Amino acid sequence: MAVGMAIASQGGEYNGRITSFVVLSCMIAAIGGIIFGYDIGISGGVTSMEPFLKKFFPGVYTKMKEDTKISNYCKFDSQLLTLFTSSLYVAGFIASFFASSVTKAFGRKPSILFGGVSFLAGSALGGAALNLYMLILGRILLGVGVGFANQSVPLYLSEMAPTRHRGAINNGFHFSVGIGVLFANLINYGSEKIKDGWGWRVSLAMAAVPASILTLGAVFLPETPNSLIQRTIDHDKAKLMLQRVRGTEDVQAELDDLIKASEISKTIDNPFEKILRRKYRPQLVMAIAIPFFQQFTGINVIGFYAPVLFRSIGLSESTSLLATVVTGLVGISSTFISMLIVDKLGRRVLFTVGGIQMLASHVMVGSVMAAQLGDYGELSKGCAFVVLIFICIYTSGFSWSWGPLGFLVPSEIFPMEIRSAGQSITVAVSFLFTFVVGQTLLAMLCHFKAGIFFFFGGWVAVMTGFVRLFLPETKNVPIELMDRVWREHWFWKRIVKEE
Repeated sequence: MAVGMAIASQGGEYNGRITSFVVLSCMIAAIGGIIFGYDIGISGGVTSMEPFLKKFFPGVYTKMKEDTKISNYCKFDSQLLTLFTSSLYVAGFIASFFASSVTKAFGRKPSILFGGVSFLAGSALGGAALNLYMLILGRILLGVGVGFANQSVPLYLSEMAPTRHRGAINNGFHFSVGIGVLFANLINYGSEKIKDGWGWRVSLAMAAVPASILTLGAVFLPETPNSLIQRTIDHDKAKLMLQRVRGTEDVQAELDDLIKASEISKTIDNPFEKILRRKYRPQLVMAIAIPFFQQFTGINVIGFYAPVLFRSIGLSESTSLLATVVTGLVGISSTFISMLIVDKLGRRVLFTVGGIQMLASHVMVGSVMAAQLGDYGELSKGCAFVVLIFICIYTSGFSWSWGPLGFLVPSEIFPMEIRSAGQSITVAVSFLFTFVVGQTLLAMLCHFKAGIFFFFGGWVAVMTGFVRLFLPETKNVPIELMDRVWREHWFWKRIVKEE
């Protein structure tokens, strides 16, 4: 049964409407975002829990509790502690390339299913960990799961969504990430109060809940029409699926474009080699630049280490975890707003507004901490509240710009023949620099002190200018006709002219 408004077949758009079939399928697939968000939130929370630190990272625990001569900014500086967080992203980086082959050869559904199974195994191992080796191995399995899910889910959402609503539906992935972060923050806040000190096990093991839902749901997911056409010669089956997805019998125009794109893709043996050609230069640049810039917005300061940061400015263990719940709520609310307006205002407007908002927040937080927080002691309650307010403003800016759009734009700009390879490059670059930033962040906090916010603020200024100059608007452009936006762009049209 169809819901929503029909899409007019004009301006390059296809016939169709948002159907309940598409909504349900995309909701299940988007749980891949929940497992990603849950891990982001849970890892930052457990690394601030004293029983967890005492068991696995006693050196950090000793510095935090007993060393009164160490700087506020350096109490959590431990390469072993950051390895716990960032090991997941090394595994995800490697897994994303294997995911590309699986997604292209077998479809989007098997990649999502494998991601759920791997994440489920990692959550069980993490919750039962008796030593650091089990803990890290569990993180690696989680990383494999996130690598497959992040490679396949955004593609699935973009291919299933009607053109006019592709932005809103794809942004549902980041909305799910926000739900996962909030869920994790609430679990951390509750489990920290378990008196026997095993609350961290609850936090790590509860990752099995969204992973189980994703795994079970993936079994029943339909494959996208794009993938059916790419992998088989049975166009009738693909047409029936497309009719069901679009809620109309009149899908011939879209089907013809999908078949044409598939015929081109089947002439390419090595998409990773083809993506280096001049005609795909804009997509390759965006596949690298967007995930790179996304990691240098400074979101990892908030996502991974918000509880650690809040403890550094003098908040208690319980209060710091409660503060992360507040930022999580702000993030979800802002992502929901982005879902409502992204297809009306466009991608470039949100990138710009969010960039300005994040830059101002970085400057304000850095200024307050530089002026009021020394190496010892703590912020006054009033200053700590001001820092929390501007961190919420920052989170809001990220959550309606670089957060969801960092997944949306790469998933919609690649032609079918390089789509799987392009998405893998995007995910790999994201994981690589998430690892780099995650592994160095606490050391940077120790050495840069409050200056770390000015460091990331500078990057936000650069990336906002980059988007304004080099990213064309992609709203309301059919995914299989996206090549035209590069041919009409003031800069890229000189690059993508016929070779």
